[in-house]
Amino acid sequence: MGGAILWGVVAASPLIIGAVLALLRTWPPRWLGIVLGFGAGALMASIAFELWEEGLDLAGPIPLVIGVAAGALAYFLADRILDARAAKSKDQGAGAPLALGALLDGIPEQLVLGIGLASGEPVSIALVVAIVVSNLPESIGSAADLLKGGMTKSRVLLLWAGISVICALATVAGFGLASATGDEFRAGASGFAAGALLVMLVDSMVPDAQQKAKQVTGLATVLGFALAAGLSLAG
Repeated sequence: MGGAILWGVVAASPLIIGAVLALLRTWPPRWLGIVLGFGAGALMASIAFELWEEGLDLAGPIPLVIGVAAGALAYFLADRILDARAAKSKDQGAGAPLALGALLDGIPEQLVLGIGLASGEPVSIALVVAIVVSNLPESIGSAADLLKGGMTKSRVLLLWAGISVICALATVAGFGLASATGDEFRAGASGFAAGALLVMLVDSMVPDAQQKAKQVTGLATVLGFALAAGLSLAG
């Protein structure tokens, strides 16, 4: 259990660290777009080489595809609810979709991490670095946009601290649930994270990066993909 707590905190810490970095300085829009593009590429690699590939290896395509559909639908519906609430409060809700994506990705991803730890699987340092590479830009971009949209620094910090804690606890929950779950559950959880991330990338993260960084977005995305894919394959 101690190992699950430790690795849960390590995997979730980039989320709060990114928010703190956004609070410490004002990021120029172009640099923020580059960071978002880099993070989008890293998340694409995570989907392809970690979530999708691992899900297929664990239980085949059926649980994985069901999980992908459920994750995509969950993000879509939750994002529509956020949009409706933002419209009523006359708030642009900037950065909220990225925060939602981090939550819907982080919970199932760290559940799977906890289950793996309980099963005695070693933790790959390369995988941990890949999580940092993908999560850090996501939280920086979201926190910076939330601040620009009018949210106070204390609320931004509280939001991302809450997301970090929930994701870390998901690792502990996965450790405790290991004996009651099978490979189909792990594959479905990986698919859920992948589905939520894919919708978030297409609807929010990539368009936001493109708007801020213009032509540099594609290059930053490819560099993020290459680094994260290399780390995943090395692990």
